[in-house]
Amino acid sequence: MKRDRTVIVTADDFGLSLAVNEAVEQAYQNGVLTSASLMVAGDAAEDAVQRARANPGLAVGLHLVVIEGPSILRPKTIPNLVDSRGQFPSNQLKLGLKYFFSPRIKRQLAAEITAQFAAFAATGLHLDHANAHKHMHLHPTVARMMLQIGRCFGLRAVRVPAEPPAVMRAAGADMKFGNHALYAWSHLLRAQARRYGMVTNDAVFGLHWSGHMTSDRLARLTPHLPPGINELYFHPASRRDPTLQALMPDYQHEAELRTLTGSVLRDLRCISFSKMLEDKKEVLF
Repeated sequence: MKRDRTVIVTADDFGLSLAVNEAVEQAYQNGVLTSASLMVAGDAAEDAVQRARANPGLAVGLHLVVIEGPSILRPKTIPNLVDSRGQFPSNQLKLGLKYFFSPRIKRQLAAEITAQFAAFAATGLHLDHANAHKHMHLHPTVARMMLQIGRCFGLRAVRVPAEPPAVMRAAGADMKFGNHALYAWSHLLRAQARRYGMVTNDAVFGLHWSGHMTSDRLARLTPHLPPGINELYFHPASRRDPTLQALMPDYQHEAELRTLTGSVLRDLRCISFSKMLEDKKEVLF
């Protein structure tokens, strides 16, 4: 049976800054954005929640932060995870080894992940999905905790960062060995999600062009989107601000907002995980 092409259009880092929140609201009201992933400890998280409540059709999920960002719990509660300011470090390899081998860090990590899901629940928003900042849920330990704990909070859908190299190559991207290795590694997360009964996307786009999902690139990509559930994720912002300049100095945030509010994605069937579940669509893993 031929499978339809369905697209979930997501903005990450909701709550990071006011500029991001403004762009999410604009892209939802005037564009094709269907979903946003909330950083519950972000500086502008409260503003993000208010905007989400004012736009109830926007599907909001948890953008789990366990690297390069703020924690919910106080540093004295998770001293081996964060610095004195409550910030996770940025060294992905070093963090990955700690998350895998240290029982003490695993206990603190589980406590922080629980706290982030609880903080999301406290907003009163429906939990549409979960994913992780810098795709740290590709780490088996983080994934297991996110799935186990998330299920207790009603989690039913997760993003699998599986970007098919063949599709990206057809869209003009230069795929390297690392792109193929990451795609292969994503199958582990998909298998974990399946064991926990989670709905997932079939493919994701936004990895190779992270921060650079411009209209011209999407125009090249969309004709090659495969059948099934495709998630396109973006990092839009209404303007540059000090936070974005410090964390993502080379990202084209404003150009990504123009992509979301322009015409290049208008002809796609854009939904959210929640809408897909409500419609009882068949989802193939």
